[in-house]
Amino acid sequence: MNNAASVKVYHGYGHTQNLVVYGHVFKFKAKTTQNFSNNLFVNIVHLFKLFVVKPYAFARVRLNFYGQIVYQKAEYDGFFKFEWKAEQDISAGWHTVKVEALNDESDEVIAEAEGKIFIPHITQYAFISDIDDTIMISHSATIARRLRELFIKNPRTRKTFPSVQKHYQLLAKSHTESDQQNPFFYVSSSEWNLYDYLVETFRFNKLPEGAFLLNQLKRWKSLIKTGKTEHQGKLLRVMRIIDAFPNQLFVFFGDNSQQDPAIYHAIAEKYPLNIAAVYIRNIRPSKQTETENLLSQMEQQNIKTCLFSHSDEAIAHSKKIGLIK
Repeated sequence: MNNAASVKVYHGYGHTQNLVVYGHVFKFKAKTTQNFSNNLFVNIVHLFKLFVVKPYAFARVRLNFYGQIVYQKAEYDGFFKFEWKAEQDISAGWHTVKVEALNDESDEVIAEAEGKIFIPHITQYAFISDIDDTIMISHSATIARRLRELFIKNPRTRKTFPSVQKHYQLLAKSHTESDQQNPFFYVSSSEWNLYDYLVETFRFNKLPEGAFLLNQLKRWKSLIKTGKTEHQGKLLRVMRIIDAFPNQLFVFFGDNSQQDPAIYHAIAEKYPLNIAAVYIRNIRPSKQTETENLLSQMEQQNIKTCLFSHSDEAIAHSKKIGLIK
């Protein structure tokens, strides 16, 4: 091992026939121990450090899952993806994986890290939720206001919408055993740089543990462009999750500040039998009519829909359709 490399493994997901885990290999990554300060300067420095990274391009990586070894190569930005079939049946719940970065010329381990992978019961609902302006107040449609939220707040002072935690916790525990909560997938236009920031925000606010699917890593020079991405990428990330769990019933959460209604409508057209319900937070009343039209088209596919301003309305709807008791 040396200090010239580090590995970051993100929560993965799958089932026995199709397991997926993502991560990055870095040549350099700034130390980013969070100081939960209300000091603007401290928060700006911490956020800046999250983008001070040097990816390890095309690094060789090796995954160990219950003794099963899988080799892979990182991409130009250090990003790696393992997709494999387990050699034995894997029980539902969280499982540990180990990923090692290897020397370019030999199998010497230069860095390693552990991650977790979630296997849901086939009978469970699965929830896919946007983050910005669906769970967290982000003002993502306006870059200046979005950056202000990032700069002046730390992960523990970021505001989530009232009752969103209550709703998601009720959904996580509904129609399942208490030790086998329903899986959550959090899909965002935010970059992988913000992974630890988001995990801390979610844990501090007691939101269900889940797998994050974020956007391509950015360097510090592109910090001003954080959260700006083609929504085609978000569409593909959601479709990959559905493809990984063809027998699962999904519930979507989003908002109408940007493109969520159109993205979910496009997915409903392709996978009408996989989607039980779609929830859209009404962030932009100017888009309400357009959103209602898209939701109405989904209703015709026998998908339950709810356009809401407060999470209490969404909770009432979930009780009405039997998602929660």
